[in-house]
Amino acid sequence: MKMASQGELHLSYKYCRDVAKKRAGNFYYSFIVLPREKSDAMCAVYAFMRYCDDIADDPDVGRDRQAMLEKWRSSLNMSIHGDYSSSLILPAFHDTIKKYGIPLDYFHQLIDGAAMDLTVDTYKTFEDLYSYCYKVASVVGLVCIHIFGFDSPNARRYAEYCGIAFQLTNILRDVKEDAERGRIYIPEEDLWAFQYSAEDLSNGVRDDRFFRLMKFETQRAYDYYNAALPLVPMINGSGRPGLCAMIEIYSSLLNRIDENPGDVFTGHVSLPKAQKLSIAAKALLMSKIRGGRPYLPQLRL
Repeated sequence: MKMASQGELHLSYKYCRDVAKKRAGNFYYSFIVLPREKSDAMCAVYAFMRYCDDIADDPDVGRDRQAMLEKWRSSLNMSIHGDYSSSLILPAFHDTIKKYGIPLDYFHQLIDGAAMDLTVDTYKTFEDLYSYCYKVASVVGLVCIHIFGFDSPNARRYAEYCGIAFQLTNILRDVKEDAERGRIYIPEEDLWAFQYSAEDLSNGVRDDRFFRLMKFETQRAYDYYNAALPLVPMINGSGRPGLCAMIEIYSSLLNRIDENPGDVFTGHVSLPKAQKLSIAAKALLMSKIRGGRPYLPQLRL
């Protein structure tokens, strides 16, 4: 098996960090509170995942996206044998999954989830949506806890819930953008329950039906954040600030949506950079003050 040289690894990790800096948005602020080795690893797996998302979402990548995803899957399989082709991502990615013992199947499931975006535009039930969220987000949580470090096997279940919470937040934040792509992620059973149609959603209709629907959806997301909190004390000390920052940043984003649901139609809902930096700094400081003992992120549930 051909191994990457130190020079190739250095270049690959640098490239992945540059991708994360430019594209990771909320996630990057949880990377910067980690020890450098863990932070580099998070950047490497993020770059791999970002590439999957770009194939599924970016209209400029080409017409046969399914073939491109399968090609990326083949590159994933070859990378574990040291065959990186010309990819700047795969050397650091391979080094990371070896170093932290991350199961390769997580990344295959992620690709499966990205492929769903090419063929599935709507979800009838929350159970259907959950399956999608698991593939595109819960597996991300499972990858992250391998890098953060954990001891209890129960951590996997709570990491799954954490990923669901994050993805539900993303879905509510991006309803306008997704509708413009012809995708409606809010389950049809929920739309029906509040007598609010997919057409209403696409047209940005804001009325009592919409606000009641959004209250229902945000509460479901809050419930998954709450269900994920037992994960925090299960994560090793050096990785815990990253997890806490991640949870608090994303739950704060959900708070914004809950406070002003109509904003999802008027622009991209986000947190100011200063707020994200403050959350990250607090997560790091609290871990030092408490001497490695766990604290829970502040959630408004």
